Amino acid sequence: MPEPHPFRRAAEAKDVELMTETLREDVELHSPILFRGFEGREAVGHILTHVAATLEDLTYVDELREGSAVALRFKARVGDRELEGVDFLELDEDDRVAVLTVFMRPMSALTAFNEQMMQRLGVS
Repeated sequence: MPEPHPFRRAAEAKDVELMTETLREDVELHSPILFRGFEGREAVGHILTHVAATLEDLTYVDELREGSAVALRFKARVGDRELEGVDFLELDEDDRVAVLTVFMRPMSALTAFNEQMMQRLGVS
């Protein structure tokens, strides 16, 4: 089994600083809750700080890699809601995350995640 991507290892450890180090300076984050994406390591790192605080018991259950694409399937909880999703990483030539797209389900858990994230970010 190949070595897990550093983003996965950092996320499992809830080490946001290390997670941020795996990102390209001009990384793009496509969120499941907002239409517009986030750009830049600092902005995405800020979001990941709140994601790490919101998701409980995050566990990656599968990692698929093909060329410069990595799909990380995870399970987590938001309050009493079970959530599952995929972090889809598009990597650059240095194995850094250039684009991070997050998919989540079911809707009830996504709604709970959205509510907590909006509260943390001070967005209404």
